[in-house]
Amino acid sequence: MRSDLIFGALTHVTNRYELCQLASKATRKLHKPNTRLQDTTNEVLDRFKDTLPAGNGELNEITVERVDLQERRAA
Repeated sequence: MRSDLIFGALTHVTNRYELCQLASKATRKLHKPNTRLQDTTNEVLDRFKDTLPAGNGELNEITVERVDLQERRAA
């Protein structure tokens, strides 16, 4: 059910308005012709459940810092 996908996505994005904005932008970019828009939306929410959305500025800074630390350790 879509409500399960939404609650799963809210683990990474706490603001529901921001989640709607990010999901609508991602759905527009990922939608393929001749497919149902509902299926694309469900796929986007499923991806948000597993990963951090790219549009969230606060989370992006945290991700970038973690990547920098990993690169320093490898060097």
